[in-house]
Amino acid sequence: MFRNITPVVQNLLIINIGLLIVSQFIFPQLNQWFALYYIHSPYFKPFQFLTYMFMHADFWHLFGNMFGLLIFGPLLEQFLGPKKLLILWMVCGIGSGVLYSGYVAYEINSLNKEVIAFQEKPSPDSFNRLILKNPGNLPYSYSEAIELVDKYSRDETNQTYIDHANKSLEFILAKKTYTTRMVGASGALFGVLIAFAMLFPNTQLFLLFPPIPIKAKYMVLFYSLYTIYNVFVNNPLDNVAHFAHLSGLVIGGVLVYFWKKDRKSFY
Repeated sequence: MFRNITPVVQNLLIINIGLLIVSQFIFPQLNQWFALYYIHSPYFKPFQFLTYMFMHADFWHLFGNMFGLLIFGPLLEQFLGPKKLLILWMVCGIGSGVLYSGYVAYEINSLNKEVIAFQEKPSPDSFNRLILKNPGNLPYSYSEAIELVDKYSRDETNQTYIDHANKSLEFILAKKTYTTRMVGASGALFGVLIAFAMLFPNTQLFLLFPPIPIKAKYMVLFYSLYTIYNVFVNNPLDNVAHFAHLSGLVIGGVLVYFWKKDRKSFY
């Protein structure tokens, strides 16, 4: 495996592994500077659309993305050429960041409208609904939130409970606005996955879990359906940026579609 590693894949591995080591053990401030924040967050910088894809939360996050690159990247680089593999990786990574930022903006805008609606017409049901949708952004424990909802539902006109609810929702909105961020090369990797499936659809891959052979096109189809499912379910406890994965698939698919129409452009 390592003897067949190609130059672009090798350099991407070195950069990603190196930045994890630096950010974890030498210069932890990079984790804040280089992560991609919501565009209205005070921590957002335009260069984060590039840097976020080289940062990872921990070793296992890095391992998952780099293992995928190591498995699928070399053959793609040999077929497409170093320049096109790098273009694929960068365009899918940056494009995923841009599209995910739009998705986050939509989510926060929707949350803001729901908070304003509650302030205009407070009710225990709407407060409870917002709490359930944002369990990870509460100013207190989830059990305390449920207790507040219970007390509020028993006395809907109590101004103290309404004020507590308003402060809680304002905290949730502020936290989501200021601290929502994304790191990782998953968007770029999903672009590589869809490219591999489109160019080598019938290549047999042997999965570890479960230990069965599967064609590349079916594996990517499964990942695509799983990703779409998670985007629509939108589990509030799931911190995986599934929409960024889906964006990488779409962008990579579009790129390879046009490249396949002009086979002379492979280099």
